[in-house]
Amino acid sequence: MYARRVLVPVAAALLVSGCAHGTDFLGGEGAIFDSSPAVAAVEAPAIENGSPVPVSASGAQGVVQTTFGEPATPPMLPPAPHAVADSDGPYLLDSGDKLRVFVYGQPNLSRIYPVDHGGMITVPLIGAVKARGLTTFDLEGVIRRRLGAEFVRNPQVTVDIQENRPFFILGEVRTAGKYPYVSGMTIETAIAIAGGFTERASDRTFRITRRINGYVEQIEAPSDYVVKPGDTIYVYERFL
Repeated sequence: MYARRVLVPVAAALLVSGCAHGTDFLGGEGAIFDSSPAVAAVEAPAIENGSPVPVSASGAQGVVQTTFGEPATPPMLPPAPHAVADSDGPYLLDSGDKLRVFVYGQPNLSRIYPVDHGGMITVPLIGAVKARGLTTFDLEGVIRRRLGAEFVRNPQVTVDIQENRPFFILGEVRTAGKYPYVSGMTIETAIAIAGGFTERASDRTFRITRRINGYVEQIEAPSDYVVKPGDTIYVYERFL
C-alpha cells in the first residue's frame, strides 16, 4: 500500500516531464507528444534604444529576413524606353516632289515630272494626274489604268522619286534655310544638316509647322520627333 502511494506521484511527474520534452514512453521521442512546429514562428521585434531591431526567422522554405521600422523598398524597374512621338510611315507625294515615270516601250512618256502647287503631274495622252497624298505605288496604278483604258495596251509603269520636296529649318542653327528631305530623319538630324546649334540655342523643345490635309498645325516636339517632308522646324533661343 505504501509502495503504490509512492509510485503514483513518481509516474505522474515522469509523465509531465515527458510531455514537456516531447518524449513518449511507449515509442521514443516525438512519437505522440511532438512539440516541434512545422514552421518556426517569427519572433516579435526586440526593442533597442527605442527602435525595433531586425530579426530573422528560419522556416521550412528557408530564412526570411524581416526588417521593422522602415517600409519595404519596391524592386527597381528598368526605365521605360522613350517613345518617339510620331512614326515615319509611307512617303506621301506632294508639291515640290520630282518624279521619274518610266513607261516600258513609250519613250515619249518616260521622263521627270514635277508635282505642281496643285499636287498634280501632267502626263502626255492622259493629261493631269493627281499625285498629292498618294504613294509612288498608288500613282503607278492610276497612270497604268488611265493609259491602258484607250492609249497603251497593257502598259508597264514604274514611278520613282527623283528628288524629295525640301524641309525648312529656322532659328538658332548655324545655317538656316531649305534642305532636301531625307527619309526617316528627326529634328536632331535636321539640326545636324543645318550645321548644328548656335551658342544661344535651346535643346529642349522645338516647334514644327506642318500642313495636314490643307490645314497648318504647329507642334511642340522633342529632338527625336520624326520630320515630314515640307515641315518647317524652328529652334528656340535659350533663356538664361
